[in-house]
Amino acid sequence: MKIKKILSLVLAGAMALSIGCTSGKQGGSAVGENSGGDSGGDKKLVVGYAQLGAESEWRTACTNSIKEEAEQRGIELKFSDAQQKQENQIKAIRSFIAQGVDVIGVSPVVESGWETVFKEVKDAGIPLVLVDRKADVSEDLYTSYLGSDFVEEGRKAADELAKLIDSKGNIVELQGTVGSSAAVGRQEGFLERLNEKYPDIKIIKSQTGDFTRAKGKEVMEAFLKSDGENIDALFSHNDDMAIGAIQAIEEYGKKPAEDIKIVSVDAVKGAFEAMIAGKLNVTVECNPLLGPQFFDVCEDIVAGKDVTKYIPSEEGVFRQDTAAQDLPNRKY
Repeated sequence: MKIKKILSLVLAGAMALSIGCTSGKQGGSAVGENSGGDSGGDKKLVVGYAQLGAESEWRTACTNSIKEEAEQRGIELKFSDAQQKQENQIKAIRSFIAQGVDVIGVSPVVESGWETVFKEVKDAGIPLVLVDRKADVSEDLYTSYLGSDFVEEGRKAADELAKLIDSKGNIVELQGTVGSSAAVGRQEGFLERLNEKYPDIKIIKSQTGDFTRAKGKEVMEAFLKSDGENIDALFSHNDDMAIGAIQAIEEYGKKPAEDIKIVSVDAVKGAFEAMIAGKLNVTVECNPLLGPQFFDVCEDIVAGKDVTKYIPSEEGVFRQDTAAQDLPNRKY
């Protein structure tokens, strides 16, 4: 009788354990569902991130922010560097789908060409968050966009440049990667503001520098070779291209930020160092430290909370006269 009683107790305990485990699984969050707050208790949040590359100081800071925040929160991060190739990002996203991650983040290298793979993500029931860059797709194909207002950055750059040249003169433009939302938005905002407020500022040359320092230098050299004596200012879509352009201006025999005024976008440490050296006038901030906000969004989605379609990052404008005071406070 005693043996039978013991066996009965063991059997009852096993059944209770089985029910408890089943309940925990059902209460958790299946891939792509917005139901479980903790994805089933002890289950780690798994996030796939398709980064576009490492083309600039800004991008490196963004990547570091994502990786460091994931480690700090105990999130399993599956990270892919696409080396600025859309086909590599698409492959990475399909790999994340196959692995059944909880959320996918992507910084699209260009705006177009995402419809098919984003539909695949949606069909798999996985939430998709656009980070830093937008994609030209219908809003139902992604959960949220986290990042900057690139058009507003272009407007700010135009206002700053106009102050430097008294709202008149000839300028050249170093564009970012052709087709990227950052390049498209910054140029749109810049041209919009020139047309509205500064009709005496003329863009005499405009070409892509692909967001890289080397290409920025190469394109600026070409601008100087053809129109060196007619250039009053430069608008660069990012700091790295501006730093490359500074080298070209110096080699040409002119003083950057004096003979040719320079306004760029990003506000990385290299830009502050250039301003302190008197070689760059203004940088418009585009905040790369998006890791905390990104994983807040991921956790909210998995917990079933509502997230807004657009989550802006906080940004400012920094000028040469305060650069030495500002630099010690910069994290990137």
